[in-house]
Amino acid sequence: MWIPTEQEKYGVVLASFRGTVQHGLPLEIGDTVQILEKCEGWYRGFILKNPNVKGIFPSGYIHLKNAHVKNKGQFETVIPVEDSVITEMTSTLRDWGAMWKQLYVKNEGDLFHRLWHVMNEILDLRRQVLVGHLTHDRMRDVKQHITARLDWGNEQLGLDLVPRQEFSMVDPDEISVTELYRLMEHRHRKKETPTPASTHHLFVHVKSLMSANLGEELEVFFHIYDGRENRPLSERFFVRLNKSGLPKSPEKTERQCTLFVDLGSSDLRKDVYIVVHIIRIGRMAAGEKKNQCSVQYRRPFGCAVVSIADLLTADSKDDHLLKVYACNTESEWYQIHENIIKKANSRYNLSGSNTGLAVALQLLHGDIDQLRREYMVLFTRGVSITRKLGFSDVIMPGEMRNDLYVILEKGEFEKGGKSVARNVEITIYVLDIDGQILKSYVAAGSGEPGGDEYHSLVLYHNNSPRWGEQIKLPIPVDMFRGSHVRFEFRHCSTKEKGEKKLFGYSFVPLMQEDGRTLPDGTHELIIHKCEENTSLADCTRYLKLPFSKANIPSNNQTLKGTKESFWITSFLCSTKLTQNGDMLDLLKWRAHPERINDSLSKLKEIDGSEIVKFLQDTLDTLFGILDESSQRYGLKVFDSLVHIINLLQDSKFQHFKPVMDTYIESHFAGALSYRDLIKVLKWYVDRIVDAEHQEHIQQVLKASEYIFKYIIQSRRLFSLATGGQNEEEFRVCIHELFMSIRFFLSQENKGTSPVAQTQAVFLRAFPAVYGELLKIFAVREVAGFVRDTLGSLPAAAVVVHGDCGLEAVKLQCLAKTVESQLYISPESRCILLPVVLRILQAHMKEQRDLVMCARILTSMLSLIKKEENGASEPAVSEEVDLIVERLLGVLLRTILEISNRPQPAGPAMRFQFQDVTGEFVACLLALLRQMSDRHYQQLLQAFGSKDDLRDFLLQIFTVFRILIRPEMFPKDWTVMRLVTNNVIITTVLYLSDALRKNFLNDKFDYKVWDSYFYLSVLFINQPCLQLESFSPSKRKKTLEKYGDMRVMMGCEIFSMWQNLGEHKLNFIPAMIGPFLEVTLVPQPDLRNVMIPIFHDMMDWEQRRSGNFKQVEAKLIDKLDSLMSDGKGDETYRELFNSILLKKIERETWRESGISLIATVTRLMERLLDYRDCMKLGEVDGKKIGCTVSLLNFYKTELNKEEMYIRYIHKLYDLHLKAQNYTEASYTLLLYDELLEWSDRPLREFLNYPMQSEWQRKEFLHLTIVQNFDRGKCWENGIILCRELADQYESYYDYRNLSKMRMMEASLYDKIMDQQRLEPEFFRVGFYGKKFPFFLRNKEFVCRGHDYERLEAFQQRMLNEFPHAIAMQHVNQPDQTIYQADAQYLQIYAVTPIPESQDVLQRDGVPDNIKSFYKFNHIWRFRYDRPFHKGTKDKENEFKSLWVERTTLTLVQSLPGISRWFEVDKRELVEVSPLENAIEVIENKNLQLRTLITQCQSRQMQNVNPLTMCLNGVIDAAVNGGLARYQEAFFVKDYVMNHPEDGEKIGRLRELMFEQAHILEYGLAVHEKVVPQDMRPLHKKLVDQFHLMKSSLGIQEFPAYVRASPVHFTNGSPRTCRNSVPSIISPDGGRGVARRSLLSYPAVNRYSSSSLSSQASNEVSNITGQSESSDEVFNMQPSPSTSSLSSNHSASPNVTSSAPSSARGSPQMAEKHKHSRENACLSPRERPVSAIFPNPLDPAQRAASHQIGDTTLPRSDPNLSAPDKVRPTPSSWSLDSVKGGVPSFSDPVGKLLCPPIPPRPPYAGSSAKTMRSQSPVLMSRSPQKATMPPFTPSPTECHSTSLVSNSPVLSGSYSSGISSLSRCSVSEASGTELPAGEQLGAPLPTATTPNAAPDEPVRRENKTPPPYSVYERNNPRRPVPLPHSLSIPPQTDPPALPPKPHQLRTGSMKLDGTSDPRVPRPRPLPRKVSQL
Repeated sequence: MWIPTEQEKYGVVLASFRGTVQHGLPLEIGDTVQILEKCEGWYRGFILKNPNVKGIFPSGYIHLKNAHVKNKGQFETVIPVEDSVITEMTSTLRDWGAMWKQLYVKNEGDLFHRLWHVMNEILDLRRQVLVGHLTHDRMRDVKQHITARLDWGNEQLGLDLVPRQEFSMVDPDEISVTELYRLMEHRHRKKETPTPASTHHLFVHVKSLMSANLGEELEVFFHIYDGRENRPLSERFFVRLNKSGLPKSPEKTERQCTLFVDLGSSDLRKDVYIVVHIIRIGRMAAGEKKNQCSVQYRRPFGCAVVSIADLLTADSKDDHLLKVYACNTESEWYQIHENIIKKANSRYNLSGSNTGLAVALQLLHGDIDQLRREYMVLFTRGVSITRKLGFSDVIMPGEMRNDLYVILEKGEFEKGGKSVARNVEITIYVLDIDGQILKSYVAAGSGEPGGDEYHSLVLYHNNSPRWGEQIKLPIPVDMFRGSHVRFEFRHCSTKEKGEKKLFGYSFVPLMQEDGRTLPDGTHELIIHKCEENTSLADCTRYLKLPFSKANIPSNNQTLKGTKESFWITSFLCSTKLTQNGDMLDLLKWRAHPERINDSLSKLKEIDGSEIVKFLQDTLDTLFGILDESSQRYGLKVFDSLVHIINLLQDSKFQHFKPVMDTYIESHFAGALSYRDLIKVLKWYVDRIVDAEHQEHIQQVLKASEYIFKYIIQSRRLFSLATGGQNEEEFRVCIHELFMSIRFFLSQENKGTSPVAQTQAVFLRAFPAVYGELLKIFAVREVAGFVRDTLGSLPAAAVVVHGDCGLEAVKLQCLAKTVESQLYISPESRCILLPVVLRILQAHMKEQRDLVMCARILTSMLSLIKKEENGASEPAVSEEVDLIVERLLGVLLRTILEISNRPQPAGPAMRFQFQDVTGEFVACLLALLRQMSDRHYQQLLQAFGSKDDLRDFLLQIFTVFRILIRPEMFPKDWTVMRLVTNNVIITTVLYLSDALRKNFLNDKFDYKVWDSYFYLSVLFINQPCLQLESFSPSKRKKTLEKYGDMRVMMGCEIFSMWQNLGEHKLNFIPAMIGPFLEVTLVPQPDLRNVMIPIFHDMMDWEQRRSGNFKQVEAKLIDKLDSLMSDGKGDETYRELFNSILLKKIERETWRESGISLIATVTRLMERLLDYRDCMKLGEVDGKKIGCTVSLLNFYKTELNKEEMYIRYIHKLYDLHLKAQNYTEASYTLLLYDELLEWSDRPLREFLNYPMQSEWQRKEFLHLTIVQNFDRGKCWENGIILCRELADQYESYYDYRNLSKMRMMEASLYDKIMDQQRLEPEFFRVGFYGKKFPFFLRNKEFVCRGHDYERLEAFQQRMLNEFPHAIAMQHVNQPDQTIYQADAQYLQIYAVTPIPESQDVLQRDGVPDNIKSFYKFNHIWRFRYDRPFHKGTKDKENEFKSLWVERTTLTLVQSLPGISRWFEVDKRELVEVSPLENAIEVIENKNLQLRTLITQCQSRQMQNVNPLTMCLNGVIDAAVNGGLARYQEAFFVKDYVMNHPEDGEKIGRLRELMFEQAHILEYGLAVHEKVVPQDMRPLHKKLVDQFHLMKSSLGIQEFPAYVRASPVHFTNGSPRTCRNSVPSIISPDGGRGVARRSLLSYPAVNRYSSSSLSSQASNEVSNITGQSESSDEVFNMQPSPSTSSLSSNHSASPNVTSSAPSSARGSPQMAEKHKHSRENACLSPRERPVSAIFPNPLDPAQRAASHQIGDTTLPRSDPNLSAPDKVRPTPSSWSLDSVKGGVPSFSDPVGKLLCPPIPPRPPYAGSSAKTMRSQSPVLMSRSPQKATMPPFTPSPTECHSTSLVSNSPVLSGSYSSGISSLSRCSVSEASGTELPAGEQLGAPLPTATTPNAAPDEPVRRENKTPPPYSVYERNNPRRPVPLPHSLSIPPQTDPPALPPKPHQLRTGSMKLDGTSDPRVPRPRPLPRKVSQL
């Protein structure tokens, strides 16, 4: 049976449990579980990180821990009873664990490894804490270390700052908000600005000396030297080096390492140096040969100097190699370091090129104890301490030091009868009072232990040596008296014996007889003659002699006359001995009572360090004198006491205050002193008002704290001694003293007056007195003193000239009062609070000293705490009442004031203001948190009028809005923000009642309600309340402590909204945006509460206006900006839709409501797609496509002009980023079209300044031209240049007109001179539900990037859609694919079908120009798929080889505003084998003719393309190429079975003959130009050609081929082009909507446009050499429009998709086996080359692309093509084509063309619609007269009027249909003409907008506005637009840019037929001008 657990509540999983049993709960090791029930060895409970899943688990797997249960029962929470640091550590490590793994994923290796080390370190420390064996101090250190590491990790990972007290996390509910703020700020400051250390230390580690000429031992001395004052700052550090230059005792690190301690901040400057002196120990001269002499001398070696400032940048112990210098003359050795510092180069030089001293130097910061903790290894390993000369900046009591430093300065010696100067060495000894040498008290420096003696340097032959050596004598204090130092002088001989001969000595006693030590300074000592060592054995003999020349008796002429002298400088650093006689006189006052007055007077002149040495003795002396002679010396003793007390205020001696405190507590014995002290103090206070000089009185008042301490202690001693006598008398004295104080404080003075300054001095010292008074007086009594004293201060005067010194001090005094022990007691608080509030209120009202005000308020409020149950004590409640009454209003005003203040410039000031704001905010929050229901009621009742209440509510709402600003608190202060929000929501709930009661119905106040709603919305949208972004543990904690405050506030908003009634209309539409923002918060409960408000708004708006247009408009506007910012999701869209649809079900306006909801939902779909796309990194098609979709939606469905324009610019920026310059131009053109050439002013918008509409349009035009230029779309740029030029001309702005004409000219030059890459086009199908809305189950045609082939494009698409599956076939997918929850991509290459045929068919138009018309403004694309129908003939595949031709029509032409557009219409036709064969040969003929023409006109530098092409055709024909066609179609069976194909068979025969004729002519041309080395090939070709002719059965060409003389304009023969076309049989159509594509206008399909010249060079073996029919099939035209491209395949089996760069290799038949096999496969068997390209060799690829790639179909797509189409007269024929169009101008005829044989007339052609022929042409071609007239194509019919009227455009309307390579089924739109309609009847002209009756209607509601420069005038796509954006339909674009006179209207018209006088209508209403 399951029993609820009582004790077993919390545990940790010891081993993983799979949970395989029924109801089992899977557990991972380390999980924490909460246990609910138990039963026979099993527990039931849940894992704390996932409390929703409950289950059972074995009890043996759980380690139980003690825990404390809160809220026992169903919702109980369990808190483990363990050290809070451990709890925090555990939860933090769990959070870090997840984030740590993410660091690895994000490749942040550095932080990953650092965090790993820190986590391991914390775990190790956690173990130590848990074991519990640590001492209290060690535990404290470990916890400190843990919290430091936790804080570091939290900061690195961007987690929250944790407030702590004593290493434990603080519960915000258990301390006041002000205290919480203080903790947070303290931790934040600590993190941000570490306090600079005032003490610094220099670590030195000597490594070695490197030198070439070593060999002697060395002594190295380091010291710190002040270059400014030329004196050493520290004692010396001494290291001995061996002969190799390494330390002599490497095992003793303290002999190589030292710490120069106690350097002040002032010592870290550039002119402070580390100076190194190096002494060698050896022979006198360094180069001396070794001799018998074994005596060694200390001789100079070198010196090194480094500035201490150089070390400030070095963080680690960097090794430094110091250069060592030697002095040029030994006599300057003493100042070599000064010379190096001054760079006196002439006085020193490098001691050797390779000499250097290797040392490690490092500056350490902080006090020495801190260093011992941080650098433990350093101190445990051993390091010597090198002290400063003198005391450090701060003298610590208890510091023991007694060091005498002696510097050997110089000597003056006589020659002593020698011819050369002496080599003098000094030996130093210290002797005690008995004359015994003191052992080990002579030290050369730290690092080496002291010795018994010290030997100086020896300077060679120098009678005036200067050594500059410093020695240290650490003699104990008790040995100082009677000791002396003796200096013995010896001459060191350089002779063989090397003896050292004594010749004199000096001495100096260390202490004088009166007890004073040797004074600091330089002493000139007498050198006493002495030649025997024995003479010095008895020191008593010479101690009687004078030692210094300063104290030689006047009668001793012998010593006065001597010239020999020795100078030393001494310096004593002692904490016990003094050199000051006045100090000694004062301490021995009883011995000389008559000197007391002088001694007390001189006390002020004594150095402070001397006084603090003897502090206790001095104080005893003073109180001793006071006790004995209080009448006589009372005032002087008091002054001396004041001097000493104030001395301890100095930072140098402040650490001696505890010494004085200890003295007062333990040693002070002046029981009667209090009377004198009170009397003197009162005497001084009474004199304040009248005294002229206040300085001394101010010194007295400054010391009042300690004076009171002495008074109180004295009184206590007296009470103890007498049993409390004279108590009343003492109280009276104190009361009188305070009356005097109050009197002097009540004086009103200017802030600068002396009395005011004295008042300030007293107020600073006064709070320190409270504690002393409390030792004797009761709390209420002391509080009374303080209240009266502070109350006596004059009211805050108006501040003049910003001088508020006294006022500031007053507040400081108040702050210290509030922080004092006195104020903590509730008894005293009720007495002091009124006076504190009075002063505080006055200052805050005037906005003065706000920093201090905040400090006082913080301290006051931190003492007020609610009890656990929420109630507070009556006294506390009264305090809150008082503070609310006095300060709440002024506090709100203050926060408003300082928040609206401009931020000060200086960083320090900015911090100060920030601090003040934070402090006041914390105070406000603390106060509001203390307020209960009663307080709120009293507060609201206290307002006298509604206006006051209104102002208060507005004020507090505004302050709350300030509080929730993100910048109010630092980013990681989440704890503080949550507390703030909790207080705000509690307060708002109280205040909303007041709002309802006082400001509704007739008393409605919009401003208050608006402020309320605005605050609520801001509150809910705060980042710190978005729990979804929190980690699970943080979210759980927040919800447990505060709940979801957003939902609480949302419910409150809904409740308040419902109360508004009809006043809701005031907030429609203003509150729609804010409420929408709230509903977008991803919290389901909040959304459910808030979304119904929109229904309410719609309802009220419907009542008011009859519609809810305003609601719709506002919703749409706000949705865009909010969703762009990342708000909202798919769930929201569904919820919005479902909730509102449900709400409006019963409304009368249901239909319009559903429409609105549908519109908004569709907008959300697009916005969500847009946002998802924009998250991706690089600009890709998805981003652009999504933007286009959204832009169109705003234009067509919402008619939101401004949003439309915004998205135009977003799309423009995307294109620029992706370098799609052409698309960028088209995009910007959309905005340009909305503007007119007018002078209306436009407001500033996006990045446009305020300007006129004309200026903006001009700027847009220039920008678009620039982008067209960059995108190499120069033709479009020219049109805009002309339009701008017209504008400039109309304004007579000839300067700009000139520039524009030059720009236009430059664009023409670029067209002719620069190469343009021909793009590939790809059809992409996006199938499946997983695609974004704008792509789902749609197909698009995409314009590829430069050089992009199918494989690259396919890879790019798969990269953009990484989850997509590439479909491996080109068939249309079925419904299962459409409905699949996946992404399928279907990609294959398609061929463009150009619109502008006239340019492409004109002779003489350069390829550079034609290339533009081939690939721009393309609406239709084609895709061919070959397949076999019926039985496949293995011998000849051509018999059954059909082509399935798919034509795709787009919604917009390419290029446009996007690189891809959706397919609007698909058409499918089938091409028969015979028609296919005709196409192949036609295109081959065209290619041959083009190459021959180029060769003739010398356009080809290289004849190889022609050679290869001839070889390919002739060789293939010989081996069966054309023969296969003969076998297939000329046989009797075929003719009999297909009588309807008679004409086509004739056409095929004609083309074969024509090919033979062209080949013959081509061989003739080839013979003239072929190089010598190619002659054999040419001969072979001629031979093979004869074989080919014979195989075709041609002995000589038929008459109709030979009849017409053939002329080329360059003199070559020319053949008549106007051959008779074949007629398609009426019943030629078969199968699937099949029609014959061969509506041949004779030879007119041979456009003069050819492969571009550069492409022609790449042509190689055009057809295969195999006999297989595949080679012949491969001759068929590639639909590729680019000679450089390989993927524009008419059939995937025909062409290869390999890159064009591979072309040109020789053709090998074996390479094509795969291709041939594929060609023979059925459609199902054959792999599709769009996806798996054929591995054709380069030559074949080139062949398949070169053939006929310039012949493109022309027809007006607005016409429904008939099933039977008759041929039209050719506009291309070499000779007589001009006859078809009378208006052709003469130059048009002068085009280069290859010869075409004349053709026999076809019997079935009709002459009804034949155009009248030009007489000239008729006479040139006599056979024409007998030719039957041609039936025009639908295109020709359409363009009747244009042909006769427009010389410019006639070509494009009479050109008929292109060759099969470019034929498209788009001519057969699937709708035939009515039976009765005459095919020949003229149709409406292109200028009539209604020319296309079917198609525009069908496209009406789908197509976005036209985007192309040409499309703006193209009636192909008249698109109905919203009223404000409608653009009238215009005429068709011409093939070439219009002449200038056609653009004078200023429009973008391209059609030469339009009337120039007709003004262009405005496309948009006037409101767009505001943009």
